[in-house]
Amino acid sequence: MSIPVIVYPPDEQGGRRVRADGAILGLAFSVRDVAALLQTAGLQDFDEMDVVRSTWIEWRGGGPDDWTH
Repeated sequence: MSIPVIVYPPDEQGGRRVRADGAILGLAFSVRDVAALLQTAGLQDFDEMDVVRSTWIEWRGGGPDDWTH
């Protein structure tokens, strides 16, 4: 995958905006949500472990375990 993915810091409700290739995919509240957004964007076989291990996802404001503001 060459499309850069950015997961932004959690907001006040714990949601993290997910952006891929310059487009907002949606708001995630868990690693499962990030995987679902990426699946909707065309990565049907992508799961939670892929999200956690991926080197092309940039986590801002904390890693995949950080979901509080």
